Amino acid sequence: MHARRGAREAYRPIETPLAGSSAPLDVVAGLLALAPFRTLYVADLDAITGVGDHAMQVDALRRAFPQLELWVDAGESGAEQVRQRARDGRGISVIGSESLPDGAAVRAALAARPVVLSLDSDAAGRRGPRTVHEVAGLWPERVIVMTLARVGSGEGPDLATFRAVAERARCLVTPPALFAAGGVRGAQDLAALAQEGAAGVLVASALHDGRLDAVTARQWA
Repeated sequence: MHARRGAREAYRPIETPLAGSSAPLDVVAGLLALAPFRTLYVADLDAITGVGDHAMQVDALRRAFPQLELWVDAGESGAEQVRQRARDGRGISVIGSESLPDGAAVRAALAARPVVLSLDSDAAGRRGPRTVHEVAGLWPERVIVMTLARVGSGEGPDLATFRAVAERARCLVTPPALFAAGGVRGAQDLAALAQEGAAGVLVASALHDGRLDAVTARQWA
């Protein structure tokens, strides 16, 4: 799907010059032909919204592209779900703050390993329990700063939110690796996020529409 501003009801199948269809296997093959990416972030929107899942498609991606580390956001909010995904070799669980019901769930889910935390926010503000956004000591080794309102917008990354999260992380003896998500337009935005200390960036639209070409993508990958 082509994600735009977190308005999931309006998402449509992606149309990209990198692939002949919107099928996940075709799209990922197209991305890997562009640059040797090492990590693939997958948002299973049906699972996140509780109307089913795309576990079979995720498993197909794992089998077809074993060299990729899969980060899978499937609406999981429990420690056992995190551990089970790892045991089954079905990628690494991404726990989205929007999927966490309360502070108790935060502590239990993020204590499991391996796990990636996504600190989600939208135009209305932060999603999920206040605790997960404010208590940096609960954060795992990898944290995504996800501004849904910027996803697919082409408006540039949310540097203010990224800086606020980075400042909170600095109080830790071992700060987590922070990954930015949402709004990247091109190489200048990647450089700006690197300057802010981002360990990586989730990018989709700028790759599909050519604002990040193969040469630039390979440099940053």
